Amino acid sequence: MADLTVTLTEDVTVNGHQYGGTKSFIVSGIVDVYKRILTVPASVDTTLVSFKDTVGGADGAMDIQNVKYIRVTNLDSSNAVNLSLQIDTGKDDSDADDSATVLLGAGKSFVLGTPHDSVAVNSAAATVITALTDLESILVDSSSHAVRMEVLVASV
Repeated sequence: MADLTVTLTEDVTVNGHQYGGTKSFIVSGIVDVYKRILTVPASVDTTLVSFKDTVGGADGAMDIQNVKYIRVTNLDSSNAVNLSLQIDTGKDDSDADDSATVLLGAGKSFVLGTPHDSVAVNSAAATVITALTDLESILVDSSSHAVRMEVLVASV
């Protein structure tokens, strides 16, 4: 078992005043790491990683109960991508029922803890949702540009 140490550093000085900071946290007990760097072809939605309660139910799926850290980085220097969070609202280990998409700019990263009971969407009202559900997978839509992406997933 290993410890994963994550450190975020922000360094910004405005009018001689430092507003940045450093925050760190440790995820203990890591036994599995999935890391992949890949080229996402232009105009092809590509699955970066998938999560299942029954990992034998999908080739290459990570155990949703054990994943404790996810980082997706857009390695492209000029093109943003659409990062689609595929959501299993039924929590029945099936394909995604809903999705939420965020724009991930060139050189930017998206970080999430566990995919289990961590996301929700509501198209009927703009309210805070406290009954969270499971993330089924993370897809990338690169639009009309081929881009390089990196994904790192750590599990206990």
